[in-house]
Amino acid sequence: MSGDGSIPKNESISLDDNGHAAIANLDPALLSAVRAAAVDAAARGVVLKVTSGWRSRAYQQRLLDEAIALYRSEKEALRWVHPPEKSKHVTGHAIDIGPTDAADWLVRFGADYGLCQTYTNEMWHFELMTEPGGRCPQPDRPRDRVTG
Repeated sequence: MSGDGSIPKNESISLDDNGHAAIANLDPALLSAVRAAAVDAAARGVVLKVTSGWRSRAYQQRLLDEAIALYRSEKEALRWVHPPEKSKHVTGHAIDIGPTDAADWLVRFGADYGLCQTYTNEMWHFELMTEPGGRCPQPDRPRDRVTG
């Protein structure tokens, strides 16, 4: 179990991997909604995998530090990565889904489960933002961010 919630880059884990902190520390309502969506998606031949779930504050800070090193600017890094105190991953209220066909399925049908794409430039990032069967708000375009 990765205690900080990290999942290696370009890898994913099952929604049933309760031993992984990225799943175990998710908000129960979010996890339940995503699991219900996964059952219906699987019936249509689409497998939802988790590329990021809950993250520890330290892991989120590490992602920000890596972005600062990459962009050589804290201001530029903050366009792409939230600090721990602003990340919904740290609170367990956000999940990233892959592969692309799975994220696309969830973009199209997620509102049936209360799940909404949060950012226009992150088709993989979902949060509970409506009642099941409701309408999702338009995704935000915050600072052209990429990593919650």
